Amino acid sequence: MTHLLRICAAWLGMLLFFPAMAQQVGAPVAPTGVQRLADVPYGPDARQRMDVYLPPNARNAPVLVMVHGGAWMFGNKAAASVVDLKIEHWVRDQGFILVSVGYRFVPQVDVMQQAQDVARAVATAQASAPSWGGDAGRFVLMGHSAGAHLVALISASPGIARQQGARPWLGTVALDSAALDTAALMRRRHMPFYDRVFGDDPAYWRTVSPTDTLAPGAPPMLLVCSTQRRDGSCTQANQFATRVTAIGGRAEVVPEDLTHAQIDGELGLPGAYTASVDAFIRSLRKAPGER
Repeated sequence: MTHLLRICAAWLGMLLFFPAMAQQVGAPVAPTGVQRLADVPYGPDARQRMDVYLPPNARNAPVLVMVHGGAWMFGNKAAASVVDLKIEHWVRDQGFILVSVGYRFVPQVDVMQQAQDVARAVATAQASAPSWGGDAGRFVLMGHSAGAHLVALISASPGIARQQGARPWLGTVALDSAALDTAALMRRRHMPFYDRVFGDDPAYWRTVSPTDTLAPGAPPMLLVCSTQRRDGSCTQANQFATRVTAIGGRAEVVPEDLTHAQIDGELGLPGAYTASVDAFIRSLRKAPGER
C-alpha cells in the first residue's frame, strides 16, 4: 500500500507540475501554405520520429529544432503547446523550417540514450535539410522542460552529438529546465519522479548533468526560466550561465514571470518574451565578427 501511495503521489505531482500532460493531442492544423511532413524516421523505434513543418517555397531556410518536455517519461511532439505558436511565428511569419522531435522515454531507455536520440534526430535533419529547402548550417536547437535539459546536455557536451553524426549548430534555447545541475538537484529535496528518471547513483547524475559535462566549444545558449517556480530553475540558469562564460562561451538568462507551462505554450505570442528569443536567434545568424 505504501508503495502504491508513493506511485500515486508521484503521478499527481507530475500532473500538477506538467498540466500539458493531460491535454488531448491531435495532428496540428498547419497554417495555410505550411506543409507538414509527419513522423519522419531518424531511428528504428516507433518513437524515433520527427514532424517537419515547411514554409512555402523554402530555400536555404534556417531550421528550428524543437524538443518537447514531459518529465523524460511522456510528452508528444505534436502537442499544441509545443508547436502551434511556433509554427505561426517562425514558420509562417519568418520562413523557418520547424522540426519537432519525438524520442524514447524512461524507463524504456535512460536519459543519456534520450540525449543520443535528440542528437541523432539533429544529424538526420541536417542531412535532410537541403531536400526540404533548408540550410544545414543554420540550425538552432530549442527544448522545454525535460527537452530543455536534453538540448542543454548535448550543447554542454558536444561530443554526444558528434558521436551521433550531428554537426555543430548555431545556438540553443533552453526553456525552463530545473535540471541543468542534475547532481545538485538530486542531492536536495526534490519531487519523487526525479528518482525514477535519474536513479540513485551520483556518478550517473554527473554524467547527465549539463553543469558537470560542460566543455569548451559549447554553442551560444539562451536560458529562459520561470520566476514563479520554487525549485530554483532561475538559480540554476544563472549558475550555469556563469560557468559557460567562465570557459569562454556565451550564455544569456531570460527570467520570465510565467508558469512552467506558459514558458512553452506562450512562446510565439507578440511581446517582450518572444522578442527576446527572436533577438538571440537573430544574433546567431551574424558572422562571428559582427556579434
